Amino acid sequence: MKDHSQLDRSTKYKENSMTLVGAVSMGTGVMIGAGILALTGQIAELAGPFFPLVFLAAAVVTAFSAYSYIKMSNAYPSAGGIAMFLQKAYGKGTMTAVSALLMYFSMVVSESLVARTFGTYTVQLFDVDPGSWIVPALGTGVLLFAFLLNISGNRMVGLFSLIMAFMKIGGIILFSIGGLWVARFSFENTSGNVADTSIIGFIAAMALAILAYKGFTTITNSGSEIVNPHRNVGRAIIISLVICVVIYFLVAITVAASLTLPEIIIAKDYALAEAARPAFGNYGLWFTVGIAMIATVSGVIASVFAVSRMLAMLTEMKLVPHSHFGMPGDIQKHTLVYTVVIAIFMTIFFDLSRIASLGAIFYIVMDIAVHWGVFKYLRKEINANAFILISAILFDVVVLGAFLIVKASTDMMVIYAALIGILFIFIGESIFLKKFRNEEL
Repeated sequence: MKDHSQLDRSTKYKENSMTLVGAVSMGTGVMIGAGILALTGQIAELAGPFFPLVFLAAAVVTAFSAYSYIKMSNAYPSAGGIAMFLQKAYGKGTMTAVSALLMYFSMVVSESLVARTFGTYTVQLFDVDPGSWIVPALGTGVLLFAFLLNISGNRMVGLFSLIMAFMKIGGIILFSIGGLWVARFSFENTSGNVADTSIIGFIAAMALAILAYKGFTTITNSGSEIVNPHRNVGRAIIISLVICVVIYFLVAITVAASLTLPEIIIAKDYALAEAARPAFGNYGLWFTVGIAMIATVSGVIASVFAVSRMLAMLTEMKLVPHSHFGMPGDIQKHTLVYTVVIAIFMTIFFDLSRIASLGAIFYIVMDIAVHWGVFKYLRKEINANAFILISAILFDVVVLGAFLIVKASTDMMVIYAALIGILFIFIGESIFLKKFRNEEL
């Protein structure tokens, strides 16, 4: 393994290069890009007529989950974010490397989810089958654009994210209020009774909704760059989550008021665009697709920005192997390339449902590891509440268990893919770390 310690990274983790507003715009950018556009229909398919409530239930679980990240960010703000938190808890070993890589891959999966969503919504403007090759081609284009913007530097990404965040949040709120007004706040389309909703299905749907909120973790990956990080990282996480809870619930009840449940399920990959048709006609469709395009592009850009920095930090910590592959530049540019290439592969070869499922499984497993590490090793050091930590773990276990039960009966291939992925990461990291330690002796 080559020594990269002499590479110049001074411009990559520049202190005070990101404001609180910029951090919030980055967090909401990642969450809203995937959370509401791609997952509303899939959540409705699992949860039934009461699917808007899933977003509220998942927000409660996410609030418990965010506690660990806020406490750790306040104590140890770092460009490595979750990777550094895991190292503080478990040391520089396999557990840290595997958990951090699960987070990394869950974020890359989310990028491909958002990129493919961009293509799915864009083709709604034309007479193109959502299953056409054009969808992954458009998604690939968005990922390449995100790469080019990211190599231009932090300030460009921060400014772009801020502008796009205001545009998409305002547009989605207009869509929601307008849709509810046209529907006269009626929810007869998706009305049902408790018997129509499976408890297991409702809880399983929360796994996807949690995936919709997980973008808040990207804020931790810029901890050393945010102004006054010991205070503002936690504030940025809380503000981002509050904004997204309001927007998600507004959009969910708008879709519920505009479409019947079977219609939502049929159009699950582009539910917002479909909901705009009966409410606003073609003009509403164009407006909604435009907002979706803005949201997905900004989501991909913000996610690539954060996750590539996390992988760079793992490389600096010597927890993952690294190779130049003949590329010029420093590690940060290389991790950008790796991230975008993997996301492009997922965008081309996986559909939205399986992409979302893999992301949810990887993320929740990693989340449990973070909470357990904080509870067992760090709670006294950072003055964390043991009850909240244990509650977060139990919530994650229940939601993940329900999700796996549902997938075992509907799409076992997702579980196989997740298990293979986790085993591959574990075995690969075990071999690498053992070899690296032997080389240091």
